[in-house]
Amino acid sequence: MKRKTFIKSLAKGIIGMTTLSSFRKFTDSLEKQNTLIPVLFIGHGSPMNGIQTNEFSLGWKQMASEIQIPKAVLVVSAHWFTKGTKITSMDFPDTIHDFGGFPQALFDVQYPAPGQPHLARETAALIKSAHVELDHDWGLDHGTWTVVRHMYPDANIPVLQLSIDYTKGAQYHYEIAKELYSLREKGVLIIGSGNMVHNLRMVAWNKLNNDGYGFDWALQMNDTFKSLIQNGSHYSLINYSLLGKEAMLAIPTPEHYLPLIYTLGLQDKKDDIKFFNDKAVGGSLTMTSVKFG
Repeated sequence: MKRKTFIKSLAKGIIGMTTLSSFRKFTDSLEKQNTLIPVLFIGHGSPMNGIQTNEFSLGWKQMASEIQIPKAVLVVSAHWFTKGTKITSMDFPDTIHDFGGFPQALFDVQYPAPGQPHLARETAALIKSAHVELDHDWGLDHGTWTVVRHMYPDANIPVLQLSIDYTKGAQYHYEIAKELYSLREKGVLIIGSGNMVHNLRMVAWNKLNNDGYGFDWALQMNDTFKSLIQNGSHYSLINYSLLGKEAMLAIPTPEHYLPLIYTLGLQDKKDDIKFFNDKAVGGSLTMTSVKFG
């Protein structure tokens, strides 16, 4: 039996032994907390970060140790770009290896975290500005599992994904995020997983091993984004096309940037802001990550 098949069979056996009362206990546990759980934007970078112990993966692990253990994790990943909005709603989502040309060890990774269909339904119901489809075909792509497996290696916390509707602009996604605010009050950790600066066409592949190497425009825009985030200038971050040609080099396509917009929409005015993994890679990428709260 293949390893993936075995894991799924084992998981189904476990879920079969789970009583209805245990699901109710999970639902009951999602009550309003006294404090807001933070929101994270994670620069996820190369899929290889999922199996490497490096400064970025150690940064994710350290962040998990600094915040409360979540009741569940909801990830908006750059790698689930759909027409319309969807949310994973299966008991045990597959580990998706949505990349090519990497070592077999990366394809062998399984992250068997449970899903949580009830939370998926609750999340979909919170979003009034769009119809949210309950999805049973996707899973956890590398924008999710490469990060979360370092944060919660025991895979014992439910993990869901919310897709990004590619037909809509940044303001639309910002408004959707605001509708999810109550999940923060219930201990659900929401992660936007992408990269602030992400231009694969311009990567200096011969500079990947140069520590913190970034083109001038990439470093400039990374600093601009950080300053705007620190100042709460959401309008400018939503309307990033008005920030000049450097912004368009940093965001040639929006999928890796829009997860940041979700975290901005979830921000509370009282949230502290902390940047971490603040480094450029290969000239045209930045791993800069942010904790709100």
